[in-house]
Amino acid sequence: MKALTWQGKRDVRVEEVPDPRIEDPTDAIVRITSTAICGSDLHLYEVLGPYLKPGDILGHEPMGIVEEVGSGVTRLKPGDRVVVPFNISCGSCWMCQRQLYAQCETTQVTAEGKGAALFGYTSLYGSVPGGQAEYLRVPHAQFGPVKVPETGADERYLYLSDILPTAWQAVKYADVPPGGTLAVFGLGPVGQFCARIGRHLGADRVIGLDLVPERLAMARRHGVETLDVSQLDDVSGALIDLVDGRGPDAVIDAVGMEAHGSTSGKLAQAAAGLLPDKLAQTMVDKAGVDRLVVLKAALKAVRRGGTVSISGVYGGEVDPMPLMEMFDRGIQLRMGQCHVRRWTDEIVPLLAGDDDPLGVEDLRTHRLPLADAPKAYEMFQKKEDGCVKVVLAP
Repeated sequence: MKALTWQGKRDVRVEEVPDPRIEDPTDAIVRITSTAICGSDLHLYEVLGPYLKPGDILGHEPMGIVEEVGSGVTRLKPGDRVVVPFNISCGSCWMCQRQLYAQCETTQVTAEGKGAALFGYTSLYGSVPGGQAEYLRVPHAQFGPVKVPETGADERYLYLSDILPTAWQAVKYADVPPGGTLAVFGLGPVGQFCARIGRHLGADRVIGLDLVPERLAMARRHGVETLDVSQLDDVSGALIDLVDGRGPDAVIDAVGMEAHGSTSGKLAQAAAGLLPDKLAQTMVDKAGVDRLVVLKAALKAVRRGGTVSISGVYGGEVDPMPLMEMFDRGIQLRMGQCHVRRWTDEIVPLLAGDDDPLGVEDLRTHRLPLADAPKAYEMFQKKEDGCVKVVLAP
């Protein structure tokens, strides 16, 4: 089969690789019909390369048709249309019983001190072959895949694999009070959904911040107030002034470790990229290599007693945080990998009707064949051609 493989920093290629096969009774083989490029994939393209090896198959936002199931899978059959969550969870361990699926104890990568295994996402999370491919082996298919209706465009359901439940969790964690104000830093795919979900779940005002014109325009189409951060000298101050001189009740950081405007973090990431893999792994895992400009702005902008919810990915172990200010202002902080299956039953009914309340069919800007994936990665990273979300068709 054809699959997108990592070969080096900013070097991904579509190659012929062996077809996946059933290895365990709880496996399924899914023929991929659509698979998206996630903002988290760009971390692999740039910063987290030391944890990959040439030939690793990328991608963790796939959906398709079940081709084959193992003897231990009774809830799926060949021909079923499914979305595959990015984290691999068993559904029955101590963590899964508490709906903490991203911490599944059956698939936890304990050798690296990490949580549940992820598709297509480095040795830190199990080196599991990903879904930017023609076929995908899905472990723990007795629990993980989400069955969806046979009809309707793939984009109606595809985002259940990651970014839609990730945004849903971020808004739930933000805990915006009824009639309150939510600010969303970063209007990439997750940020777009955070803003729309915030409105859907009852926030009186939602303010989105970004510097890419196409992203700002997309958010405005969905009733979101916007701020172009490239036009602001003091982003946090502008937000505070905009919301009663007090600041938003909740702020979501939907950007993460590669935020614009953080010179020291950018230098640290560049330095890590020049080191041999073993040394670079140590630097990424044990040093403060994240660009924290957005997180610090979020912490300064949220009102006293408010909540900052982090959905953007961070990787450093010793990042400096303004703890005195956080403590003094009584800020609550929530974060973590999304527990996808915790939220899908709430979301699926919103996707099945004709009204599309979350605007899932107004996100994808580019649909390209899998063969064009290398070009798509470059375009997405550089934010060229109005690119907000890329969906690949194997």
